[in-house]
Amino acid sequence: MEKKSSRRDFIKNASIGTLGAIALTQLNSLDALAAPHEGPLFVQAALPYDYKALEPHIDAMTMEIHYSKHHKGYIDNLNKICAEKNIHTHSVESLFPAISTMPVALRNNAGGHYNHTLFWTMMTPNGGGEPTGKVKTAIDAAFGNFNDFKTKFNEAAKSRFGSGWAWLVLNKEGKLEIGSTPNQDNPLMDVSEVKGTPILCLDVWEHAYYLKYQNKRADYVNAFWNVINWNTVAARLG
Repeated sequence: MEKKSSRRDFIKNASIGTLGAIALTQLNSLDALAAPHEGPLFVQAALPYDYKALEPHIDAMTMEIHYSKHHKGYIDNLNKICAEKNIHTHSVESLFPAISTMPVALRNNAGGHYNHTLFWTMMTPNGGGEPTGKVKTAIDAAFGNFNDFKTKFNEAAKSRFGSGWAWLVLNKEGKLEIGSTPNQDNPLMDVSEVKGTPILCLDVWEHAYYLKYQNKRADYVNAFWNVINWNTVAARLG
């Protein structure tokens, strides 16, 4: 039976490493991760809302398949690879600083688990609108105004060739930056062109939108702004 966790645990687990609770160390090899452990390393947390809660912007069938098939598949594969490679770590983020030295399958599935866990927290029923407070201040400082930020984020999401993600990150200079990554890469990985703490993300794999929007990715990207959870963005901004 799949383990469930509370909404509070779900948000907390999705934010590990972002709120300064744990300092990640550079990993030089798979052997550095070996330690005794029983049971699966990673479990899928419960969604903080029903599959249908984000309609009409994100339809229930897409949410169910996305969460119960795609995300769960990444977790199952990740646990299998970790067992085969004798990898033991309670933090998926600890894999990312040296992910380039690890098997591609591990990179894809670890990224898939982390990215999706984070993505669910980025959305909420009755979300959307424009941010306020420190999020608005940070966006205005980095991009001039919300509309310009939205345009640039949309472009990152729409122009990503093939499958991938759009990101808003807090870079090492403490500035907000927009970028995108292919496949299941993310800004915590040493292979990523855009690096930093993920603040906002959008999944632009076809499985995230094709049932409702078909090939109209732009329509899906525009719909996302109606469900953004600005409280999560603010919490991650710190």
